[in-house]
Amino acid sequence: MTFRASVLTLYPEMFPGPLGHALAGKALARGLWTLDALQIRDFALDRHRSVDDTPAGGGPGMVMRADVLARAIDAAAPPGDDRPRLLMTPRGRPLTQARVRELAAGPGAVILCGRFEGVDERIVATRQLEEICVGDVVLSGGEAAALLLLDACVRLIPGVMGKLASGEDESFSRNLLEYPQYTRPQEFEGRAIPEVLTSGDHARIARWRQAEAQAITRARRPDLLGTAPTPGDHRGQERE
Repeated sequence: MTFRASVLTLYPEMFPGPLGHALAGKALARGLWTLDALQIRDFALDRHRSVDDTPAGGGPGMVMRADVLARAIDAAAPPGDDRPRLLMTPRGRPLTQARVRELAAGPGAVILCGRFEGVDERIVATRQLEEICVGDVVLSGGEAAALLLLDACVRLIPGVMGKLASGEDESFSRNLLEYPQYTRPQEFEGRAIPEVLTSGDHARIARWRQAEAQAITRARRPDLLGTAPTPGDHRGQERE
């Protein structure tokens, strides 16, 4: 099963962008995933190709029209297309590594990139859009958020990363932030690689990494520790 991404945007030239390079780009060239960027304006019916209008009830800015978006979504995901339909918006549920893993294991996604003041609420209801937020920030549009989401998903597609174990100890994989990493040179500006990492004692290294991950998580993201596993406990590995 190939992961298929369809992005609805006013700026299709932004895609694949960074996803056309490195691991994601190589996987795209190999056909491990596909990407279509659809121009929302192509689904406007007036000669000006209008996609937005003034907010009902007044207020600043413009709102993307439900009728135009409906035609775009229906074209990207006709009946029988079971891919989730996502709307990138700061009011959505926070994106988690758990949701990324679910998406990466599925058939792909249809992603709507909002602009202006947002989209007509009726399109969210009638097309069952899942609203997703990538952080407590407001962007100029949903494109950057869509690129982030797709990058997170694509790297988990089988065959994209060189080693399956590459993602096992990353931040959020076990409700912990990742432990510190080191490599040569042995000493850099008076700082040496921790002795434990060059000891060859794998059990000791594992304990050190677990302790470091817990300490970093406690300092930076204590909210994650409520479900963090203890050393040797793997029950929380698939829960984020």
